Amino acid sequence: MAVKVYRDAWGVPHLRADGADELAYAQGRNAAADRAWQMEVERHRSQGTSASFLGAEAVSWDRFARRVRLEDTARRCMDALEREDPGTAAWVRSYVDGVNDGLAEGARRAPEFAAAGLAPGRWRPWTPMGVWLSAHILFAGFPAKLWRDAVARRLGPEWVGVFATDGPGTSGSNGWLVPGDRTATGAAIVAGDPHRFIEDPGVYQQIRLACPEFDVVGLAVPGVPGIAHFGHTGQVAWAITNAMADYQDLYRERLRRTGPDGERVEALGPDGWRPAERHVETIEVAGGEPVTVEVIETGRGPVIADGDEAAEWADPAFPAQEPPAQEPSAQGSSAPEVFGAITLRHPPRVRADLGFGVLPALLRARSVADVDRALDGWAEPVNVVLAADTAGGTLHRVAGAVPARHPDNRTRVVPAWEPRHAWRDRYEPMPREGVEGIAVMANQRGIAGPLGVEFAPPHRAERIRELLAGRAGWSARDMPAVHRDTLLASAAPLLDLLARTGPGELAPAARRLRQRLLDWDRRMDADSAGAASFAAVRTAAVRRL
Repeated sequence: MAVKVYRDAWGVPHLRADGADELAYAQGRNAAADRAWQMEVERHRSQGTSASFLGAEAVSWDRFARRVRLEDTARRCMDALEREDPGTAAWVRSYVDGVNDGLAEGARRAPEFAAAGLAPGRWRPWTPMGVWLSAHILFAGFPAKLWRDAVARRLGPEWVGVFATDGPGTSGSNGWLVPGDRTATGAAIVAGDPHRFIEDPGVYQQIRLACPEFDVVGLAVPGVPGIAHFGHTGQVAWAITNAMADYQDLYRERLRRTGPDGERVEALGPDGWRPAERHVETIEVAGGEPVTVEVIETGRGPVIADGDEAAEWADPAFPAQEPPAQEPSAQGSSAPEVFGAITLRHPPRVRADLGFGVLPALLRARSVADVDRALDGWAEPVNVVLAADTAGGTLHRVAGAVPARHPDNRTRVVPAWEPRHAWRDRYEPMPREGVEGIAVMANQRGIAGPLGVEFAPPHRAERIRELLAGRAGWSARDMPAVHRDTLLASAAPLLDLLARTGPGELAPAARRLRQRLLDWDRRMDADSAGAASFAAVRTAAVRRL
């Protein structure tokens, strides 16, 4: 296998091989050598085994990963890929072989292994899918449904919108497309600015992948082959932001134990009581006692909360959602005790598909039509995509899998026993629109609006559009001015309220602070006293509320 690795002045790896599978091997080996600790942490998180070396603080995540069956879902997805797309499956396996061959070298260079007493393990063919799923299982925001459900119970459904995230307190990732008729060169510019959690190292790895079939630069996710989110093949480039779509459902379940020792579980669904899968797993905890986890899966999906965790949402007194009367179990004449639980249903578990077949297709793309066709197979997470090619083509679309179901499923926990809340045998069409002038994406309510419930506020998207519309003749060198723009449009509500507060009502120190904020240019520059004051006042206001 002829593989060449070159690092440029910034340390970015450039990999070249004789074929796509050989290149996947090289990418896996390079990622393991550069990011061994990060990748092994992510592997353990996907398996629910991170507490074995991180200790008790990691138990809550491991418990969730086990209960939601992350690794089993990844294994199902890989099995399906083997059957339906063996070429891509072989490509993923080559990547995993490279990871396994590079982990020992990477571990020697990463002091965290010795500090944690951890030895690098062995990646399985489905591990990249587990890493991907673990990183994105919370992207659709299903915990927000628990929050909205609680608001509706306590204050009434009409109050749910008051607490929506489309407010001044959040900000989204950024992306934009400037068509060739507004640039200095006549070629389109695609920009992406993902607002991910601040981590060391970051979630992405800048890389170049080259073989006779393709030559691509972009941002890869260590542990996952190819370049999914941000890439440039020479003829076409693409970038994404989270679409904020809602595609995960929570179900209020009625469960009952059967059998002589209660080791079997049944769940009440639209067709009555049906057996649920059940087994027990053990989480090893560094410095602590092992923790046992009961894993239950109904016809809707895995249980993610039960007992005290689910008591509130399992309350059958909620209007119009009382379950049918109990019926005797098939195992006995008396009705067993019924307990409540919450299950999670999401497309990767239902369809055994993460969309990994798209990854090699993107590397081979030569036009926006190629990118568009490839993304028809995308699944997880649901993204807004901008793309442009050297022939002048542009693309603005949503890609992913959003199930068609009852509108209530999108906003709250729904009863598992009501037939109207079952998923339909189809998925929603993915929205798209033409690029007129410029296109901007910042997790705001827009092209993906029909697929979601809550979005990031529009301030950042509007500011980017304002900046780009201000002139023509943009170049790549001009883009940092947009990326680094610090104007905080969302400061207006709090500052406008402050302006209506008379200074006579305040103590001397508060009057000085008020004036400093009103004189502030609303730019969040690092050396701005006004920015620091605003951040402190906003934090105090939020905590007081």
